[in-house]
Amino acid sequence: MLTIGLLALLHIAAPPGGAVFREPQLAASRNLVALAFGSGNSIFVSTSTDKGRKFSPPVKVYEGGIVPLSRHRGPRVVISRGTIIVTAVVGHTAEQGLHAHGMAADGDLIAWRSTDGGKTWRGGVRINDVPAAAREGLHTLAADGHGKLFSAWLDLRAKGTRLYGAYSNDFGATWSPNILIYASPDGTICQCCHPSAAFSQTGELAVMWRNCLGESRDLYLAEAKDGQHFGTPQKLGNGTWMINACPWTAAVWLSTGIESLPHGDVTEASTWISREVPRRSLVKAKTSRWLPRMAAFTWRGLTTRGWKFGAQERSAR
Repeated sequence: MLTIGLLALLHIAAPPGGAVFREPQLAASRNLVALAFGSGNSIFVSTSTDKGRKFSPPVKVYEGGIVPLSRHRGPRVVISRGTIIVTAVVGHTAEQGLHAHGMAADGDLIAWRSTDGGKTWRGGVRINDVPAAAREGLHTLAADGHGKLFSAWLDLRAKGTRLYGAYSNDFGATWSPNILIYASPDGTICQCCHPSAAFSQTGELAVMWRNCLGESRDLYLAEAKDGQHFGTPQKLGNGTWMINACPWTAAVWLSTGIESLPHGDVTEASTWISREVPRRSLVKAKTSRWLPRMAAFTWRGLTTRGWKFGAQERSAR
C-alpha cells in the first residue's frame, strides 16, 4: 500500500523528445529511497532522502543502443548499506521477428552502482558469463542488506529457456560464475514470465519462476538455505494451470512485516502471491514459510483474509 500511494502522488516530468518513462521499480532503506525506470534507450534513477516526500531530478545511469522496456522488462534496483545497485538487460542489435518486443538480440544483463546516493554511477559489469545469454530481458535482483546480491534471469545460452543466477558479495562490483538454478525436463521453462527472488531475514534465498511441464504453466520455488546452494524445486499453489501459451505474468513478493537492521537498512519478511487469475478467478496460495497466510489476487485488486501487516490485522478488497 505504501508503494502504491507513493507512486500515485509522485510526478516526474518526462524527458524531452517525446519518450516516456517506463517500467518503474522502487527500493527503500531507512534513509534513502531509489526509483529506477527507463526511457527510450536510457535508464534513470531518482532518489529521496525524506522518505519519499520529494524526489531528486532523474540521474542518467546508462544510455546505449537498446534498452528493452516492455512486458516486465526493464531495470531492477536494490539498496544495501547505502549503495544503490541497478541491473538491466541492454544491447546494440535489435531482435527481429514476430516476438521481438523491443529486445536486443545481443542483450546482456549489466549492473551499475552508486555509493553517493545516486548522484554518480559506475560499473557497467556484465553478470551473464555467456554473451547474449540474457537477451530475453527478464530478470530479478535481490539484496540481503549486508552487501550480498543475487540476480536470476531467463537464460538462452542453449536450446530452450533455463533459469540461471549469479551472486555478488561486494555490492555488485563483481559477480560469481553463473549457476544453473533450474532446467525443465521438457526442455524449457515458461519463456516470457520474469523470475522473482528474495532473501529472508536469516539469509535464506528463494527464487520463483513459472515452469513449463507438458501444458502446465505453474509457479515453482527453489530455496537456498545457505543463501547459495539451491534445493529441490517445489510447485506452488493447489491444482495446475493448463495453458499451452505464456501468460506474460509471474508472481510478486509481499511483505508481512518490516524490521530495521543494525546498519539502518530495512529487511522484509517476504511472501509470494500468484497473479495467475484467468477470467478473474481466484487462485489459492500454498501455505509455507514464505507465505504464512492464505491470499488471492484478482484483476480488480488484492483480496486477503486476515493478512498481517506489521502489528495490525487488516483486510483489503
